[in-house]
Amino acid sequence: MTTSSTKRWRPFQFLADVLQDRFILPTKRLILWILLGLPLVMTGFVMGWGYRAFWLYNGLILAASVVDWLSMPKKRELSVTRMLPEQADIGQEFQVHIAFTNTSGQKVGFELADDLPYSFQESGVLRGMMEPGTFGVTYHTRANVRGMYSFHSLFLRWHGRIGLWYRQSRFSCDQTIRIYPDLSTVRGYLASLQESLIVDGKKIMRRARTGSEFHAIREYVPDDDPRTINWSASARSRRLMTNQYRPEQGKVVTIMLDCGRLMGVELDNRTRLDISLESAMTLAAVAIKQGDQVALLAYSHEIKLYIPPGRGLSHLHTLVEATYNLTTDFVESDHAKALTFLHRQQKRRSLIALFSDMENYLIEDQLSAYLWRLRRSHLLLLLSLTDPLLQGWSDVETKNTRTAYVKALAQRFKLDRKAFQQKMTGAGIQVLDVPSDQLTLSVVNTYLEIKSREAL
Repeated sequence: MTTSSTKRWRPFQFLADVLQDRFILPTKRLILWILLGLPLVMTGFVMGWGYRAFWLYNGLILAASVVDWLSMPKKRELSVTRMLPEQADIGQEFQVHIAFTNTSGQKVGFELADDLPYSFQESGVLRGMMEPGTFGVTYHTRANVRGMYSFHSLFLRWHGRIGLWYRQSRFSCDQTIRIYPDLSTVRGYLASLQESLIVDGKKIMRRARTGSEFHAIREYVPDDDPRTINWSASARSRRLMTNQYRPEQGKVVTIMLDCGRLMGVELDNRTRLDISLESAMTLAAVAIKQGDQVALLAYSHEIKLYIPPGRGLSHLHTLVEATYNLTTDFVESDHAKALTFLHRQQKRRSLIALFSDMENYLIEDQLSAYLWRLRRSHLLLLLSLTDPLLQGWSDVETKNTRTAYVKALAQRFKLDRKAFQQKMTGAGIQVLDVPSDQLTLSVVNTYLEIKSREAL
């Protein structure tokens, strides 16, 4: 077992402790005073009393420094605490509140820096005057990567009454925060009493008009099917009433998330896994509100996570808590292992929505065989994000032989993707290869279309 250098070399440990917790450094005011004294001293040398001016001026600065040191509050007279939310969405600003307690009885000028995790937006140095008693400041930041993050120390600098020297000290304040995927779409749908959801100005859900399960009796309107009129209810109410049906509930939707190497590729400053996870959680929320059960499987070269089918908002919370810190692995995904595991676990017929990359579908030799086996007992939906670079190269203007070759190669790749889609569609397996901003719209509308025609 090795020992860190801070434990082996005590002078190094002492130096680190001094620099972080008991360090004294000059302020800008002290530097300005020294610079202003240079012309005075130079003038004194010219006039023959330079040494007296030099010692007099520096003696005044030294006396002021001593007064400043003596008036500087002790660390035990100050306390700093941080208050931050337990959770936040990726890319969304949240507020952090810093509370000061000053028992020195005097106003104290301060500078404060928070120990932010590396993926958080820098807040800069907070400056101000600390009033006696309790005082607070706030700043805003945001996280760019999902996961669990720790906030550790707060670094505070403060000066005395004159303001020539800073004392720097570290205040321990260990806290954690969970950064979730962007769940604004999910919350908007769950909070809405309507049967539709608007995302980026587009209706993401359509009201189901058909079904075999009785739902309610309501008053007949001219567009209703006359075959659904409830004559008994109409006689009792003396108004024409009709039966309302909905798709059968209690079906199973299984979400498969590929966490392999290709899902770590970034699109618009977000990884493919981030985009897929947000769409998957929206699909889960819609399915749960439709009365269906949702299961989830995350995998790369091994099974990372499996959550059995469940229903209700508590189950949606379980899904979010289990997946918010999922990360990609720098390995190739083993689709055969994941599909074999799912085939053993999920005996009941379900809709399997596989979020992966089209390159995996094209390269993996054994994937088609496993998909053909699963389609006998499950309904499969393969999802992929289109490659904007591939689209751009296929539409580029041909200026020379190099661009002509690259354009031809890009168009060949696009043809391969379309050929795979046609092959899977012919086998009864639906494939969606859509841009990142249309993934949620496409997957939810496809799910509702499957529900409306009772394909499950």
